[in-house]
Amino acid sequence: MGRAFEYRKASKLKRWGMMAKVFTRIGKDIVMAVNAGGPDPNNNSRLRALIQNAKAANMPKDNVDRAIKRAVSKEQDDYKEIVYEGKGPHGIALLIEAATDNTNRTVANIRSYFNKLGGSLGTQGMLDYLFDRKSVFKIPNLPEINMEELEFELIDYGAEEIFLDDETNQINIYGEFTAFGSLQKYLEDKGFELLGAEFTRIPTELKELNEEQTAEVDKLIERLEEDDDIQIVYHNMK
Repeated sequence: MGRAFEYRKASKLKRWGMMAKVFTRIGKDIVMAVNAGGPDPNNNSRLRALIQNAKAANMPKDNVDRAIKRAVSKEQDDYKEIVYEGKGPHGIALLIEAATDNTNRTVANIRSYFNKLGGSLGTQGMLDYLFDRKSVFKIPNLPEINMEELEFELIDYGAEEIFLDDETNQINIYGEFTAFGSLQKYLEDKGFELLGAEFTRIPTELKELNEEQTAEVDKLIERLEEDDDIQIVYHNMK
């Protein structure tokens, strides 16, 4: 693994460039977390992590409170999490995570984007094997932290890779998908400030395209990401 994982950083910043889209994404995640585990962050570790993510994204506390309230009061229809898979131009694999209250609308829109921009929507499980699902945590880089000791301890909790991001001065921790809860508990119990806690999908191999081909794929990805039902788009383009 290693720093190659951070290849997603530039595209992720581009995806989340519009603050309203970021808040909408986190708000949906909060609603689903409350529906799954209740509104008390002390008893709902996923909600607790999302509230930290909201703070890191400068999402106003009122927005967080409204999302929790919508879930509790059922003002918002339940969102359903669905992963769509398809091939973009030049055989690029796309995994699309959606959170929707109307699956017919969502799949129709996604199929339309693929058809218009040179791709094809596939069947579930068709491309999932091309991506590894991981847990990701980000904590501040503090003078008292010994990276080697921290890595040694975290391995027992499912961590696979720990490294310092020089640009943000944050420590990035990648672990097994199933280790999210144990890693979160360890970091919280040890008093680390969580600057981010999420799941991600890492392509097992990357496909290199020329500039013109890359632009074609980017056009489809950008169109997908403009859809309010879509949370995030993963790809295997280098």
